[in-house]
Amino acid sequence: MSEKKIRAMVIDDEPLARQRIEDLLHRETDIEIVGTVNNGDDAPDEILAKHPDLVFLDVQMPGRSGIDVVAEVGVEKMPVTIFVTAFDQFALKAFDLAALDYLVKPFDDERFEQALRRAREEIARRDATSVAERLLSLLESRPAGAAPSKYMERIAVETRGQARVVPIEKIDYITADGPYAELHIGPASFAVRERMHALEERLDPAMFFRIHRSAIARIAQIDAFLKKPGGDYAVRLKDGTELSVSRNKREELERVIGVVGRMKDEG
Repeated sequence: MSEKKIRAMVIDDEPLARQRIEDLLHRETDIEIVGTVNNGDDAPDEILAKHPDLVFLDVQMPGRSGIDVVAEVGVEKMPVTIFVTAFDQFALKAFDLAALDYLVKPFDDERFEQALRRAREEIARRDATSVAERLLSLLESRPAGAAPSKYMERIAVETRGQARVVPIEKIDYITADGPYAELHIGPASFAVRERMHALEERLDPAMFFRIHRSAIARIAQIDAFLKKPGGDYAVRLKDGTELSVSRNKREELERVIGVVGRMKDEG
């Protein structure tokens, strides 16, 4: 039985740019092109109808931009995405919201192969993950014997209709917000289309601890461990924020932050 081919879609309003990617993809025996789209307005419907595994998505297009396409489809429903753009690498940091990788026009064959190799690896991982955690679950279900992937170093957030890249070490704590998560950085907060479980798996456990099903705290920000009335527990962060601690997490958290025997009673 032949291996399942990767289903690819090319979305770009420039004919030459589309043709360039198509020509490169035709060289790959494990990839089939299931569609090409020449504008952003038709792209969401085509993605949802044809369910590609991989999308090459132009950032700048008439009508909907590449970012608009992602917003319309929804991050969790997007296939593995490689942005294609004329922007330089510095500007591209703003588009990390959904992209696995990016290609800056004009790109050479070697850079294309590098992006395609990463896409293959991510598609293989997604085959073993749940649909709800697909887009950003890069650490889950890696093949046996494979070298561990690095933990997430930054995360893209949306604010005022724009994308912003946030270094992970800037996050003080994370709380659940319905099906999403909310990152708290000083006085600011940012919603991300990510479930708590998916985030927990991608955060360095030496830096973050899930103290409750609805809260993850940066360990270095924990100032005190509190015993509350009724036998409940909480932590107080350095900025004064108090977060509840699940009872089944108490002992492990005590070991992590070394507060056994020094717990503060809050009456």
